[in-house]
Amino acid sequence: MHQLAFLADSSWITFDVDSFRQQFWDNTFNGLTFGAIYALIAIGYTLVYGVLQLINFAHSEVFITGAYALVFTLTGLGFSGSPPGLGAGALVADLVVAMIAAMAASGVVAVVLERVAYRPLRRRGAPRLAFLITAIGMSFTIQYLFFIWRGASAEPAVIMFVPSPVFEIFGATISDQQLVIFIAAIVLMVLTDMFVNRTRFGRGMRAVAQDPDTATLMGVNKERVIMLTFLVGGLLAGAAALFYVMRVPSGVVFNGGFVLGIKAFAAAVLGGIGNIRGAVLGGLIIGLVGNYGQTLLGNAQWSDVIAFVVLVVVLMFRPTGILGESLGKARA
Repeated sequence: MHQLAFLADSSWITFDVDSFRQQFWDNTFNGLTFGAIYALIAIGYTLVYGVLQLINFAHSEVFITGAYALVFTLTGLGFSGSPPGLGAGALVADLVVAMIAAMAASGVVAVVLERVAYRPLRRRGAPRLAFLITAIGMSFTIQYLFFIWRGASAEPAVIMFVPSPVFEIFGATISDQQLVIFIAAIVLMVLTDMFVNRTRFGRGMRAVAQDPDTATLMGVNKERVIMLTFLVGGLLAGAAALFYVMRVPSGVVFNGGFVLGIKAFAAAVLGGIGNIRGAVLGGLIIGLVGNYGQTLLGNAQWSDVIAFVVLVVVLMFRPTGILGESLGKARA
């Protein structure tokens, strides 16, 4: 075995090259699955930053709001710790209803967050530090409102369906769950990119991102564009909640969005914050690196560390991120 332990404690950290080689393709496809979820959340960060130059640290709580709405909806539809045994048509219909509920909840929270927390600061010409502090404060506020309401325990697991193998690639088994998550997430990302680059509202978003004062003089309603930006980010976070709960059925807890949100923010920065396609690329890279790292180091707790080390290394050589380009300069 090409295995080397540090600090005389193999449970702490190891370099297990053999396991890394054996599980490479499994880790690749699992990493892409989680990376697609990170990417959907990262687009919310990058859209808001592109338009307002604001890091919306409360976006992780927008995501977890959608996750709670999803769990409550699925529970009401009869889902629980075991699959409901529905036919394919009924299952898809229920999941679509639950996803709409999650997207609606996340979208509403995102818009309310903009109107209540950020709009008053903009009207008073507050410095950017005030926006940052407010974002962090709203993150903890929403987080602990859920804590007061639901307690510290995770919500009961909601299993939508049992993953079934579909085919194999290089010895790695690809399940229907992985395909659903990855393909659906990619479709949503492509639609978002098309919306920003090819619609009138998208052109308004790019105009405000490039020069808000000139855009206003040209007839663009800046406040409406900002509200729409938060709404789109919230809708994508709600969709990500469906895929996350599908993959981690017992992962909904009051602070469950924090680490996921940090990783999504890291993905946005890695890809080039303010760039939608960069957020997608960054999310996929963070997902892959995290999965590779936990196998290579022999400890799942190190997956996040490796992801952030890669982020730091990339930013040392390319401070704007891999595809560093502002939303205002983005083109189809």
